Amino acid sequence: MFRIMRYLSKAEIGQMLIALVSIVGQIWLDLTLPDYMSDITTLVETPGSEMHDIWIAGGKMLLISLGSAACAIITGYFAARIGASFSQRLRSMEFRKVESFGPAEMSRFSTASLITRSTNDITQIQMFITMGLMMIVKSPIMAVWAVCKIAGDGLEWTLATGIAVVVLLVSITILMVLVMPKFKSMQRLTDNINLVARENLTGLRVVRAYNAEDYQEAKFTKANKELTDTQLFTNRAMAFMMPLMNTIMNGLMLAVYWIGAYLIDAADAADKLTTFSNMVVFSSYSVQVIMSFLLMSMVFVLWPRADVSAQRVLEVLDTEPLITDGTRSDAGEAGKQGEIEFRNVCFTYPDSREAMLEGINFTAKKGETVAFIGSTGSGKSSLINLVPRFYDATQGEVLVDGVNVRDYTLKALRDKIGYVPQQSFLFKGTIASNVSYGDNPLDTTDAGIVDMTDTSTAAGRKREKELIATQNEHRTLTSEQRADVRNACEVAQATEFIATKEKQYDSAISQGGSNVSGGQKQRLSIARAVYRHPEILIFDDSFSALDFKTDRAVRDALAKEAKDSTKLIVAQRIGTIMDADRIVVLDDGKVVGQGTHSELLENCDVYRQIAQSQLSEDELNGGKSGESKLPGETGKPIETGKPSVESELNESEGR
Repeated sequence: MFRIMRYLSKAEIGQMLIALVSIVGQIWLDLTLPDYMSDITTLVETPGSEMHDIWIAGGKMLLISLGSAACAIITGYFAARIGASFSQRLRSMEFRKVESFGPAEMSRFSTASLITRSTNDITQIQMFITMGLMMIVKSPIMAVWAVCKIAGDGLEWTLATGIAVVVLLVSITILMVLVMPKFKSMQRLTDNINLVARENLTGLRVVRAYNAEDYQEAKFTKANKELTDTQLFTNRAMAFMMPLMNTIMNGLMLAVYWIGAYLIDAADAADKLTTFSNMVVFSSYSVQVIMSFLLMSMVFVLWPRADVSAQRVLEVLDTEPLITDGTRSDAGEAGKQGEIEFRNVCFTYPDSREAMLEGINFTAKKGETVAFIGSTGSGKSSLINLVPRFYDATQGEVLVDGVNVRDYTLKALRDKIGYVPQQSFLFKGTIASNVSYGDNPLDTTDAGIVDMTDTSTAAGRKREKELIATQNEHRTLTSEQRADVRNACEVAQATEFIATKEKQYDSAISQGGSNVSGGQKQRLSIARAVYRHPEILIFDDSFSALDFKTDRAVRDALAKEAKDSTKLIVAQRIGTIMDADRIVVLDDGKVVGQGTHSELLENCDVYRQIAQSQLSEDELNGGKSGESKLPGETGKPIETGKPSVESELNESEGR
């Protein structure tokens, strides 16, 4: 837990010191009250005492109580501010760290776990800072100070207090031994229930299609029962805490008064008043001692979950991505703009021993279209994922603009690329905001990193408001940007369905694009890539949800609009790639053929087999992509606007 405190800012550390001073002040004032109570008791029991003196002593007690309350307010204020600002910074740091993760790091943490770590875990840390950290400071100081106050006031009373403290400590130790393992498992069980719930919601259509509601409910019930049983166990165990504290406190008070009565009865007449006064003071101090240990017990309640949460957050923050930034942010070598070259590239996934790609060599010149085809698992997606550095090649070099991709900063490299993934994804917003997402106006710094403000200071809160205001300003597109959005949508053949919507380009898109069809999502994803006018366009099986007519129209529009961009296309359909300048055929991670469609039909058995499974004899013998018939029209099933089975496959299955 204390390791995560290194992320506290200087302002928060200063505020924590102020809170510490106020805690010490509060303890001193609280432990001063019994002395005035003793004075008042003595004045009341002493014949001839003036009422004026009693009022003065009572007024001092009132002022001390008000001072103690003021210190408590100051402590609570700074503790709450520190907890809120620190948790906000941790969330921002964790979010930024996760954004830097590649697929290799994401495989270590499930999505459900990362969500829990950035919400529930950080809330546990915030609660501990707000409440527990102050208790850790307050309870030992109060206990030691109170014991020092009462140590010389009576051996019998001190012995009774010691016995009560020992009983209390033994009870707390037994409780902590029982519940601490359960506290530690609660965060893992919270991960599990989030995982099951998220999986059910994401795959709801599949669940309904297979009538698997009962099965999913049984899975959720099991995860829910495990978490509930653990929480019930800890709550029931901790439910003994307060009654136990009250019993020990009341028993100690009874012992103090019983011993006091015995001592008063045995004392001389002159000492009876002093003994009575000491008993009143001792009873107050003994309560303070018990209260300090009660605070310690509350710390033990908060500590286990906060400590586990801190370890889980640190696991994320301490994870260093395998893909690290290079140093180059320039345009590359002169005369090689838009050129992609693979030099004897081999690649193995971090969690695998077998190579996915071996000995890959090819060059794509500026403006060329290079297509990749092969069976499922042949390494097509893995190959093109090396260009934007989602992974790094295990051996060999991948060059963009004549420069090894490892030498570029990630921002500089990815600014050259328009990427359309295998599984299209849209963000919550509008059609226009999704298409223009490819050229984010908020990336104003060289690194494209937004400032992380320290909201524990007034200047930090002011800067945060400025950043939010800037973000709101950039949400509205200029007329020139809206024209670019329309042009990109025309290239992607998306204007037809956009025109049918009431608000057209301002029409709402749900999270994940759940309110549009698979074909419409793919077209908007293609438009997003075209919008930024990149040097390189990468299509990872991005035409699978389009019908043949739309597929052809998109490719023809791309040939005109993006004629200067180098295009890498992964496809399963021969009709999508037969016009490419070069087709690279992959089989079991190796290149088994390169050339044009006609060349590969003659000299590549793997390509010929794929072609024979998709094209008719007429198309194989002389059909050209420019003829009136489109591949697949002769006795072949025509794709609809719904996502194909291939587009629904997980990316890892498409490796």
